[in-house]
Amino acid sequence: MKHPIENSRKSLNKQFYPNYHLASYTGWLNDPNGLIYHNGLYHAFYQHHPYSAVWGPMHWGHATSKDMVHWQHQPIALAPGDEYDKDGCFSGSSISHEGKLYLFYTGHIWLSGEGDDSQIHQTQCLAVSDDGIHFEKKGIIIPSPKGYMHFRDPKVWHQDGKWWMVVGARDTLDQGQILLFNTTDLLNWNNDYQILAKTDDKNVYMWECPDFFPLGDHFITLFSPQGKKAQGNQYRNLYQNGYLVGNWAPGQPYEVTHQFTELDFGQDFYAPQTFLAQDRRRIAIAWMDMWESHMPSQAHGWSGCFTLPRELSLNEQGKIIAKPIVELKTLRKDPIHIPTVVMTKNTTQLIEKKATSCEIELVWDLQNSPAEKFGFWIGSGIQFYIDNQNQRLTLSRHYPEYIISDSRSAPLPQTKQLKIRAFIDKSCLEVFINDGEQTFSSRIYPAENDCSLKLFAINQNAKLDKATYWPLKKAIK
Repeated sequence: MKHPIENSRKSLNKQFYPNYHLASYTGWLNDPNGLIYHNGLYHAFYQHHPYSAVWGPMHWGHATSKDMVHWQHQPIALAPGDEYDKDGCFSGSSISHEGKLYLFYTGHIWLSGEGDDSQIHQTQCLAVSDDGIHFEKKGIIIPSPKGYMHFRDPKVWHQDGKWWMVVGARDTLDQGQILLFNTTDLLNWNNDYQILAKTDDKNVYMWECPDFFPLGDHFITLFSPQGKKAQGNQYRNLYQNGYLVGNWAPGQPYEVTHQFTELDFGQDFYAPQTFLAQDRRRIAIAWMDMWESHMPSQAHGWSGCFTLPRELSLNEQGKIIAKPIVELKTLRKDPIHIPTVVMTKNTTQLIEKKATSCEIELVWDLQNSPAEKFGFWIGSGIQFYIDNQNQRLTLSRHYPEYIISDSRSAPLPQTKQLKIRAFIDKSCLEVFINDGEQTFSSRIYPAENDCSLKLFAINQNAKLDKATYWPLKKAIK
């Protein structure tokens, strides 16, 4: 008899299922967990409810890859059910040590009934694997400190002869912060902790999914603050994600040099986690959805996917630059080169009638493009454009059939040319500006007969210096 998950997979409606973004095999997916290179393979774990396309008791789904592009789904790595994680194996990270794979995760228990977050108990737990596929739980390694009920999402790394762990927390004043623990033994952690960083925004009640890592000469604190209020065009999603830049050494306080900055400007970007590639590049992957948003694929038996892996670097201004990993170029089919063209006002240019698995690179001449707005459309539901009136870049979605209609924007870079590199994948759109200076990640839901890719210019001309279009191959088994 086949497992019910196999049966669910066979009946999956794949209208919106991506070709090269990692998505759940079936059921629900959210935060990336345990991203790591271990024994010749990349491992991506994820928060997973395998029996439903809505959030439920959290398992750890699992996929592996040789190149971070072509992924193979593996058996579920962790399932709730023990006394300390009976209501969920929440987010965490992994360590490769002496040939074994260690998973650090949060054991979650509801004390006042399922879904009631007013009374919960959370602890940091460990599971270990010899083969990278099957895991043995070792139980609690760090209990919840006094005064902390929300205490989750451990991220572990090794530095200066010790193992370190950051954990997201919420204190008795409902203020978000990150706690720092250390040990010389992965199995036996010191219960003493340091408050590494905390919010200075009284609205922010929790810092979720923290990451702490060196980039250039600085240490980055990457996290998802809950409760941050919108300010004009900023912080428009239900929950945000971003980073602090600072200086840190073991035994020293964290000195912040650059305040909170959003990492991505799209509608669907949360809980990113970073890891080191085989060649030591710092790579980030995020959940490409947002809590409490409309997810049309739920009616199809699945929901949730990851962003493409991005290589991170830090520029001289203390800003993170995020570029698609070079391995993604292996998906390209033969290119179509688009010649230089001046698009006259109120015109369009068709690039592809069915743009469901492709990459396009556009280079616009901003000095000779007085159009009110210009950019690209995907069907009738998506437009990404340069807004000359407001000097902003805007990604707008309009799918009234799914009650989705919104826009996100960022300041227009003050450059002579603007390079836009966009990846389109069924229900995924990722846009990279000027080689990773800005990024926009969003889910899209075009009808099967309404997914043409067109360039456009409104009210005055826009000059396209050059462009290239690549159909992309399927990468997910």
